[in-house]
Amino acid sequence: MWSKMYKAFVDGPVITLADMLDARENRAMIQKELMMADIQASLVVATLNIPGPIKNSPVLTKVFETMIVEVEEAVKDTVPIANLYRNLPTGPEYFLVLPNTRYELKKQMTHIEMTHPYGRLMDLDVLHLEQESNQVVPVSRTEIGLATRTCFVCDQVAKECGRSRKHSMDEMYQAIQKIIEEE
Repeated sequence: MWSKMYKAFVDGPVITLADMLDARENRAMIQKELMMADIQASLVVATLNIPGPIKNSPVLTKVFETMIVEVEEAVKDTVPIANLYRNLPTGPEYFLVLPNTRYELKKQMTHIEMTHPYGRLMDLDVLHLEQESNQVVPVSRTEIGLATRTCFVCDQVAKECGRSRKHSMDEMYQAIQKIIEEE
């Protein structure tokens, strides 16, 4: 298996599609609950952007926690309304409710994603509660004038590479390991 070749994936549990679907459903419930703490607030949801069946390991947790320090440093002048950290087999999750405007916060989070060496390995999503539908919705990069994210293997549009399964797991794990080692 790939985890024997790449340190980032050693000692990581193998996750099934059902595990990931359950994790997404639970994350959505938490997001909605946190947004109810202040319906005018914005919510940062941090997760690892790791393809394949291994979503967490000691190395990946360290990467994640390094990035959370960056997030908290970026918003250090703002008193959070709520925060929650969970380290799950399906990957660590961090939720941070702030009174910042969603576009201001999205700019800060995309800056971290684009400038920190580990930024490619993170999803720093910014969400808000849409009043009419009472749904939690994300702020897209295009809403603040940025292009969509690129693939960490080939620099093409990430969603297209993912959908077409353009890269092997070995290529993706190798790219992730290289990002981690270069930091």
